[in-house]
Amino acid sequence: MDLTTLAFAMGSAWLSGINLYATVATLGLMQHFGWVRLPGDLNYLGHTWVIGVALGLYVVEFVADKVPAVDSMWDMIHTFIRIPAGALLAASAFAHFDPTVRLIAMLLGGSIALTSHGTKAATRLAANTSPEPFSNISLSLVEDFIAVGASALLAKHPVVVFVIVLVALVISIILFRFIWRALRRIFAGRRQEAPA
Repeated sequence: MDLTTLAFAMGSAWLSGINLYATVATLGLMQHFGWVRLPGDLNYLGHTWVIGVALGLYVVEFVADKVPAVDSMWDMIHTFIRIPAGALLAASAFAHFDPTVRLIAMLLGGSIALTSHGTKAATRLAANTSPEPFSNISLSLVEDFIAVGASALLAKHPVVVFVIVLVALVISIILFRFIWRALRRIFAGRRQEAPA
């Protein structure tokens, strides 16, 4: 198995859990203009209509991410989009491999997308409970920067992103525990404040 292909597969899956549309648009533009050659069937991201759809949906997400109530709903809906897309991107990177390898890549990619999406959604949900809008907007901009920057880095140095993904997975598992506790305290406090 090729380490570069594995890095591309897992890196694109991880990034899809953070911001699918920015990831697809960035990788697609880099493929389209010949700045990189994406592995397997990921070259389809370079088609003009794929880039156009991804950019259009990115603009919608860019606006939706800045409004706390809309952002939480958006993340909830995208649980059913980002995770399968991460699995599909990972499997597509291994398109020229044995079907067993593609299936394993799909399962791993979906799991990695679930981890990054779950961490993102839980963090944003915690930030959305804050009455001020600045933390939500700042987090959204950081996510956009990570998605675009790491996608560009993935295209040129996939193994570096793979190492980042491995470290991020460990951090996500640790953080998720703390975020879950904080959310439970917040919602328990709101239940106590609600009139009987």
